[in-house]
Amino acid sequence: MYTTQIPMQPGGLMSTWDHASATDWTDVLSTFPLFAGIPKRRLRKLVRQATFAEYRSGDSVVEKGVRADSLYVILGGSAKVRGKPTSRALGIGDYFGELGLLDDAPRSATVVAVEELHVMRLPRKSFLRLAKDDPAISFRMLGNLGSQFRRLETQAVPR
Repeated sequence: MYTTQIPMQPGGLMSTWDHASATDWTDVLSTFPLFAGIPKRRLRKLVRQATFAEYRSGDSVVEKGVRADSLYVILGGSAKVRGKPTSRALGIGDYFGELGLLDDAPRSATVVAVEELHVMRLPRKSFLRLAKDDPAISFRMLGNLGSQFRRLETQAVPR
């Protein structure tokens, strides 16, 4: 894994990855459903607190049972959530780590890079401040969690 502050050095989502500014990353985030409609001024403030990481295929991004300190947003590549009872695929624009962020509990699943993966790590405190200032982001997260819960509920094996 490689972690750095803006700008990120290795190639990835954009060919000018090493020249991207907070404004550039704000523009990228604003295209993702979770951040749609959030004022760019607030997103820029969040991005300035972010770190970026790159993972190779097979690398663990987060481990089940570890304390959650960040929300991860996928900027490039794909990952797989390994948890009970099933795993799910994640791609560009998807995010993970929200449960531990919201309830300050240890991670409930392990996330592994399926291919080269580029993520933006948003610190817990900074993200929760954004969610408090703009409740729409919380409602989108709750809607997504509800959808995941329903999907898992229908996939549960009868006893």
